[in-house]
Amino acid sequence: MIREFVGRRPRLAANRAHLARLTDREREVVALVAEGLSNDEIADRLFLSSPTVRTHASRAMAKLHARDQAGLVVFAYQSGLAAGS
Repeated sequence: MIREFVGRRPRLAANRAHLARLTDREREVVALVAEGLSNDEIADRLFLSSPTVRTHASRAMAKLHARDQAGLVVFAYQSGLAAGS
């Protein structure tokens, strides 16, 4: 499913504009969500608490109008934020 969205790359300029709204830490968290890491794994990697990771992910979802973390994954691939996109 992700490959299908990646192949389309709609509104790349709009995605980059949304990307600019995120803080550096929110971008890091979104990229790691796109890698398939859990909140606990992201927390360990970034030396944060799990609630802090959830806060960054929630704020990113609000800024990007994503309904859930799957929306973050799609955004990460469409915007080039995800590794290998």
